[in-house]
Amino acid sequence: MKVQQYQQGQPCWIELATHDWDAGKAFYQALFGWGADDMPMPEGHYTMLQIEGDDIGAMYPMPEDMQALPTHWTLYFAVDDVNVSAELVKQAGGQVIAGPHSVGDAGRMALCTDPEGSRFALWQGQDHIGIKRAQEANTLCWVELACRDAAAAKTFYSKVLGYQTKLADMADFKYTEWYVGEQAVGGLLEMTAEWGDAPAHWMNYFAVDDCDAALAKAKSLGATVCVPATDIPNVGRFSVLNDPQGGFFSIISLLDPAA
Repeated sequence: MKVQQYQQGQPCWIELATHDWDAGKAFYQALFGWGADDMPMPEGHYTMLQIEGDDIGAMYPMPEDMQALPTHWTLYFAVDDVNVSAELVKQAGGQVIAGPHSVGDAGRMALCTDPEGSRFALWQGQDHIGIKRAQEANTLCWVELACRDAAAAKTFYSKVLGYQTKLADMADFKYTEWYVGEQAVGGLLEMTAEWGDAPAHWMNYFAVDDCDAALAKAKSLGATVCVPATDIPNVGRFSVLNDPQGGFFSIISLLDPAA
């Protein structure tokens, strides 16, 4: 499905910062069949990842001042006014670590962290709204915040992005869904002792037609399995992976709601 616009709070862009641009690009192209439009920049290339010419994300090699960070995906949320939203981040106890600033004529952005340290970005689209395809294989289909203080996270993101929240029908644990209007755009789960010292973070889920087949392919390409293929009742089957450079992401094959 083609995407024409985003509302305040909707996930709208994903961006991979990697220590090995060539290998990272090869991995994701092989796994998801993405095309790539490489645009030169001082540190190498900023690559638009695409499906049939439509941008669905991007990647770039880490510059010198980011080398201490692991390879990682950054999730962007659409906002109506990045200056206003960045100020709300600070008022709600988060930090603005870069921006707000313009990205040419594409739009304006700010890179932020929430009170527990989860990184995310705000995007006020101008010439570039963000991800151009949705509700199809190999595109972003869900985002999920894992944190240790769910109540505080609800307060923070409701203030910054205007979210409403609702508890999902999960038998074994509490799971909160983030809503923009009538649309569930993501989830929230509280980390337990089983997570060890893993930091709070946003996780991206990519839709696939067959979770087991995609998992086997990812492993053959050098990915590490963090969570094996697991069924979520009435939702689908998912797995959490670590790409060969260390970037975490999830895949999920969703059940057909009409079935």
